[in-house]
Amino acid sequence: MGCERRVVYDFVNVIQGDATLNQALIKDKRTENLYILPASQTRDKDALTREGVDKVLEELKKMEFDFIVCDSPAGIETGALMALYFADEAIITTNPEVSSVRDSDRILGILASKSRRAENGEEPIKEHLLLTRYNPGRVNKGRYAGAWKTCWKFCASTW
Repeated sequence: MGCERRVVYDFVNVIQGDATLNQALIKDKRTENLYILPASQTRDKDALTREGVDKVLEELKKMEFDFIVCDSPAGIETGALMALYFADEAIITTNPEVSSVRDSDRILGILASKSRRAENGEEPIKEHLLLTRYNPGRVNKGRYAGAWKTCWKFCASTW
């Protein structure tokens, strides 16, 4: 997003009390009312605790943002698990490779069983699938056959 040079404090600084949320938020120069809370690029991801993330999210809610988007890295690691745990809605990004679609299926399982909503017996998280790297030429040549079979199975289970 082009704000790397403007980062002074990050999400972990806020969790650990080294900075306030207002100090860490970066206002986007191009889009009105868009703010970015950068993730830590240098600290151990184990610095993210449920209590800390919950506290920051509650502070963000009090600021009355229309949406709070938690972007997480590919794969299933601490940062992604935190985003999944606190999600109200999830956009699961995948590509038509079998391994990516299978990871997406694992993420669905985590959302259904290990999210805060699941733990509290609340309404399930609304799930969306975003397919990237789609190439009609590769589909026509049958290169995504296994992935498409898995993807259609995935889509059918979420509708």
